[in-house]
Amino acid sequence: MQLIKPDTNFDFVGKRTIALVISLVLLAVGIISLISKGGPDYGIDFAGGTLVQVRFTDTTNASDIKKALDGLEIGSMVVQQFGDDENEFMIRMEKTSAELKGLSIEVQETLATTYGADKVDVRRTEMVGPQVGSDLRMKGIKAIVYAMLGILVYISWRFEFRFAVGAIVALIHDVAITIGVFSLFGKEIDLPIIAAFLAIIGYSLNDTIIVYDRIRENLGRYNKESFSFIVNRSINDTLSRTMLTSGTTLLVVLALFVLGGGVIHNFAFAMLIGVLIGTYSSIFVASPILIYWEQRKLKKS
Repeated sequence: MQLIKPDTNFDFVGKRTIALVISLVLLAVGIISLISKGGPDYGIDFAGGTLVQVRFTDTTNASDIKKALDGLEIGSMVVQQFGDDENEFMIRMEKTSAELKGLSIEVQETLATTYGADKVDVRRTEMVGPQVGSDLRMKGIKAIVYAMLGILVYISWRFEFRFAVGAIVALIHDVAITIGVFSLFGKEIDLPIIAAFLAIIGYSLNDTIIVYDRIRENLGRYNKESFSFIVNRSINDTLSRTMLTSGTTLLVVLALFVLGGGVIHNFAFAMLIGVLIGTYSSIFVASPILIYWEQRKLKKS
């Protein structure tokens, strides 16, 4: 299916300076948000603690739930509405130990005293120790770093080192902006989000490789043209495929985001941001880096 006419020639390369400014602004906003909040908001998987998901029959709010649980010695506590159900809440407590294994029963009994025994339903309880959380956090970071190192080696072998550098910078750009957006919206980063980051890396890389492959083909076809022209021509050649792939992927991710429910909401949100940024970076980050590399090479020679 050809959505874009074969002779279409949008000047993507000519807009690379504007794109650079947009990327720097997005990265700066994310970094400022992270600094102001003291780093990413880690979920229970990484920060450790106890999490209890509760559903109420009657309408209530977070402040009333906290008042009802004040009598329990559970340390600091955060109560948030969960998903689309206004009567479903997530209670997160930083305190966790082997003695708190019966915490869900204790929480249910305390809430039942306030709201009624048949009007409180504890749906899920999770407990992660701080040491385990720290270990999972390090393994998650290592998984992302190892994935990028493997990509660097593969693209250097499959194409050239300059192509590998462009792809890695684009991937770091995508993950960094996604983390920044999570910080801005106050969303937690847990194990499913690490899986989303790895999926974003795979998706963005696939899009970048398609453009790179066409650039390599066009280097022989348009050998009398400037490198900037070849890059721009290659982006236009693959534009129809990019729109089809990104469009269909976005439809699926959007359906998960809207209809998937609270459990998968953050994962779908990360994928939604990642697909948009990944498509953008393949055109306005990975490809222009090759042009900057070529210009630097010409200046040296």
